[in-house]
Amino acid sequence: MVLRIRKYGDPVLEAKCDPVTGFNTAELDELAANMFETMYAHKGVGLAAPQVGLSTRLTVIDVSAGVDESQKMVLVNPEILHKEGIQIGEEGCLSVPGFREDVKRAMKTTVRAQNTKGETFEVTGEELLARALQHEIDHLNGILFLKHLSMLKRDLIRRKIRKLVKAGEWN
Repeated sequence: MVLRIRKYGDPVLEAKCDPVTGFNTAELDELAANMFETMYAHKGVGLAAPQVGLSTRLTVIDVSAGVDESQKMVLVNPEILHKEGIQIGEEGCLSVPGFREDVKRAMKTTVRAQNTKGETFEVTGEELLARALQHEIDHLNGILFLKHLSMLKRDLIRRKIRKLVKAGEWN
């Protein structure tokens, strides 16, 4: 089922999420499946639970955008263990549609997380996967990619969004 994506301005997007404590449940598996379906429907490579209105430390990532089944990842209660290097590249967000900007991120990132069964694993990503891991974990900490922009760029985007809200085009 495709879920409704929350847009910038929704308070759930700027709140730190609660850890998942109940594992190996049909509800958790269904949420992950629905998040993948939602992410693919909106042509994303990552989606965090707050983006669908849930203050839960869960995210899904597939940098192949559905092309390679082996690239699908569900990360529950993820935490970044290590970052190295620097990359600057264009980033967008399904919760801030229509806006893309260059963001500085680590080139390589190692994350520890759990799967939906509660089993712990580590994943190391480089380039796009590293960027997606950092972006989605930011969501779980209440941080939108806009916070990585200069004050000037952030204010410009906020003004444009206010105009869209006023025109009834941002809901």
